[in-house]
Amino acid sequence: MVISAALGFAAGIGITLLLQRRRRVLASKRTSKRTSKRTSKRTSKDRSIVLNAPQLLAWIDAATQGWMILAPDHSIAYINDRAERLLHIPSNRLVRGMKLRDVLDIPVLEELIFSSRYQLRSQRCEWDQQGTPLEAVVLPGSDECCLVLIQSRQSLEAQQQQQERWVSDVAHELKTPLTALMLVSDRLELAVKEDDTALVQRLQKELRRLQLLVEDLLELSRLENSLPQDDSEHVPLTLEDLVDSAWGSIGPIAEERRVSLQLDRSESGPLRGDQRRLHRAVLNLLDNALRYSPDESSIDVSVRQSGGWWLLSIRDHGPGLSEADLTRMFQRFYRGDPSRTRSNRSGSGLGLAIVQQIAVNHGGRIEARNHPAGGACMDLLLPRETLQ
Repeated sequence: MVISAALGFAAGIGITLLLQRRRRVLASKRTSKRTSKRTSKRTSKDRSIVLNAPQLLAWIDAATQGWMILAPDHSIAYINDRAERLLHIPSNRLVRGMKLRDVLDIPVLEELIFSSRYQLRSQRCEWDQQGTPLEAVVLPGSDECCLVLIQSRQSLEAQQQQQERWVSDVAHELKTPLTALMLVSDRLELAVKEDDTALVQRLQKELRRLQLLVEDLLELSRLENSLPQDDSEHVPLTLEDLVDSAWGSIGPIAEERRVSLQLDRSESGPLRGDQRRLHRAVLNLLDNALRYSPDESSIDVSVRQSGGWWLLSIRDHGPGLSEADLTRMFQRFYRGDPSRTRSNRSGSGLGLAIVQQIAVNHGGRIEARNHPAGGACMDLLLPRETLQ
């Protein structure tokens, strides 16, 4: 009886798919005779595809993801081998037809199933099953049946951690030879002939760019391995002071191009945070604005309250952001159109990705937009309340 319920559920999927195809065919026939002829050819091909229950169940059994079909009374109508292994159900135990709660004690999953059926939409949860980190997606079906898709998070987390360790290790290994090369280039600058000085200076410029890239990779790796709730380095500070400190670092570069800072000091923006990393975030945002600012212009900065947030807005008077910039500018190594840059300085391509990670680690976020009066605007939002 349980097998027949599973077969009926799977067959229902196949019938639903066929009915959906049939409806599309009928709708197409109403448009025109020419369209009707083309549609009839496609439907004749569709009829050759038979989605029978045994075939569907065979696919489910071969899936690399755990599948578990639950009947309306929460009994297990069907479960594949992968789900049994992930849930640590012995292979010799027959669980089909048994109530889920009699087989497994997973309160978070049972609550998710009830919620999914009530709200009629998919739901997702995570838990540890005898030391194995799992995640499940519950999909509600017809007649109060539901499908539970289960997979391990362990392999995904292991791959991510391995990738992060690899990036960090490579960056560490690059630091030493780069430092040695910088020392050699300094000696070369004094020893070479005047005709070769330009080549040595270009070498030094590229080495400094590589050093910046390595430092940014290391910083991004440390940020990604930091827990957002870790506030051991948090101290009282203000966004106004962070802006003043960061502008002091790039002020000489701005003065060369006669770009000024216009800071609205009506709000100081007191909060708690990691002073070093928030300084880095504000510095990266100001440096980015300076790159796109025309000579003899200003960078407008304001701090104000926005609900439960402090909103730090940094606006330049440059050409603004393209659609590609707005969707990809916080990705690693993304560089915008170089023709819009007003500075010949090049960065690592990680500056805004670092800002985003610093914001996330402080419980905030970073957003980009085009200002209505022209130019690009970066909005850094940080929680006003004391971080716990």
